[in-house]
Amino acid sequence: MHDLYEPVSALIREVSETIILPRFRNLSAGEKEEKSPDDWVTIADRESEARLSEGLAALLPEARVIGEEACAADPAILEQVGTGLQWIIDPVDGTGNFAAGRAPFGVMVALGDGDRVAAGWIYDPLNQRMCHAMRGGGAYINEERVMARRSDGPLPVAGLATYFMPPDQCQIITARASGKFEIVDIPRCAAEQYPRLVLGQNDVTIFERTLPWDHAAGTLFLTEAGGRIARLDGSPYRLGDARTGMIAASSPQIWDEAMRSLLG
Repeated sequence: MHDLYEPVSALIREVSETIILPRFRNLSAGEKEEKSPDDWVTIADRESEARLSEGLAALLPEARVIGEEACAADPAILEQVGTGLQWIIDPVDGTGNFAAGRAPFGVMVALGDGDRVAAGWIYDPLNQRMCHAMRGGGAYINEERVMARRSDGPLPVAGLATYFMPPDQCQIITARASGKFEIVDIPRCAAEQYPRLVLGQNDVTIFERTLPWDHAAGTLFLTEAGGRIARLDGSPYRLGDARTGMIAASSPQIWDEAMRSLLG
């Protein structure tokens, strides 16, 4: 698996430079659409997924390719997540931001081996930041090994992604967080949220929707950096698990604190 780091990174950078960035703030009305309310897709998503799929299949022909837009077109593909070797692609994470001409957005690629993530890449094209992790091999940002660290303030910083929750659950979570966490706006982009948990910008987040392309690469990056992410019953994240709800934190201790405070 170690010999995949450079070619996958090079592929992601190439796709970002030749397909994604030329479309940023340069989309015509016909090049973006809502798949469902507040769930956007653009020509950059479709073209970059096609190029990433082609390139990743050439690097590891024995692995199936599971892309977000391919699953949108054929939901049956999602049933293959968690079995065998699988490339999982989010060609433009944070498409709502991208379509609106604002940051952040990113590219997320993970290699799954059965129901576990073996390697992951998270790329920020605007800042040329490559986050990478390999199971058992640590977490890196642009070749430098990183460990998750707590924010500097008196209260842990929480970015709570509650917008997919039922309204009553959202109100409960927000009320319980008040006074125990410094609540900040979320980036609406998992490719940015996971690095924030490692870089000392955020300490905890809660996710309701846990689609594999949004979380496979990030969960590995966070855990290899010393953070913790788990389901609401404390069980680990696994590919193919279709349940909703996860808490992610910069350390196991903060995860425990968040679990007690937010869910009782």
